[in-house]
Amino acid sequence: MRTLTTTDELRAFCEEAANHDYVTLDTEFLRERTYYSKLCLLQMAFPGTGDENAVLVDPLGADLSLEPLYDLFRNEQVVKVFHAARQDLEIFWVDAGVFPKPLFDTQVAAMVCGFGEQVGYETLVRKICKQGLDKTSRFTDWSRRPLSEAQKTYALADVTHLRQIYEHLNRELDKTDRSHWVAEELKVLTDPATYTVQPSEAWRRVKTRTSSGRFLAVVRELAAFREDYAQSNNVPRNRVYKDDALVELASTKPRTASDLGSSRLLLREARKGVIAEGILKAVERGLNCPQDQIPQPDRSREKIQVNPALADLLRVLLKAKTETAGVAAKLIAPSSDLDAIAAGERDVPALSGWRHEVFGADALRLCEGKIALAAKGQTVQVVEL
Repeated sequence: MRTLTTTDELRAFCEEAANHDYVTLDTEFLRERTYYSKLCLLQMAFPGTGDENAVLVDPLGADLSLEPLYDLFRNEQVVKVFHAARQDLEIFWVDAGVFPKPLFDTQVAAMVCGFGEQVGYETLVRKICKQGLDKTSRFTDWSRRPLSEAQKTYALADVTHLRQIYEHLNRELDKTDRSHWVAEELKVLTDPATYTVQPSEAWRRVKTRTSSGRFLAVVRELAAFREDYAQSNNVPRNRVYKDDALVELASTKPRTASDLGSSRLLLREARKGVIAEGILKAVERGLNCPQDQIPQPDRSREKIQVNPALADLLRVLLKAKTETAGVAAKLIAPSSDLDAIAAGERDVPALSGWRHEVFGADALRLCEGKIALAAKGQTVQVVEL
């Protein structure tokens, strides 16, 4: 079991990997105490059956730069294979502004190959590789050195089994002509916007029960200050103040440090210093926000007039189509999108791309009265009208 600790060692491995069709990768990181993930370990493997073509890369050493890895990411002759790649890709994007191309995510591929929604790596190892995984090291502190043999074995298994999983899923996609489905789903993973949180938009993720514009203006300013402070100081946003404290502050609208002391939910550290000053200024900005700049809640879905009978028919059609295609129904369309289609909306993901092939085309025909649904034995079939 090799562990690479220098840039030269990493470069040599990446150059060797570049001679193959693909390389599998995974990361171990910590995020409990930081805003951005701290990369603690990188695992890599190229085609083979044992551990001899796999390595662990220790990025915590002073003598190691990840630039040889990024050169491999830019090599479009080698497919970079991950499982559930989003958090891994965020690390590399934040560190170097680079995405691996071409990219293959086995979780996405497994969903379109009939393994269900957001299938886990352990499930794929069991179903495809016919082996089990020892997950006892999953929640260990990956920043501590030296790593135990159990940690190393656990980490390496995340890329060695991944080779067989990739080859199996890739064959299935070729057989079913669904590779373009996966390509569509992966576009969001290589979009910088996926990993960029604008402080001014952070308020949209805060759940509130009040739709008052002035209240939302204060929420917006408090969320923006929290996000900016968390990013600038690389601390989790909840370490600044949690959502329930933010909503409380928007309700009580403190004007002085003494007012902050009356908060039930605000962390003690947030009642003084830079954070306290930021809170008071954010509340003031929200209260003084010009009327034409006050945020408005999204009420677009409240206005739609859903035809409940048609919505039910669309649910039946979706179930029939996804059972035939072997794809998880939620991957095609959530219930809210079915209601939107039944209300006449057409700017819905289920009506475009590969989803249109599987479900959207017949969904539109059902809405237009061109097809009907009929039961035949244990199945539901589409009937032309």
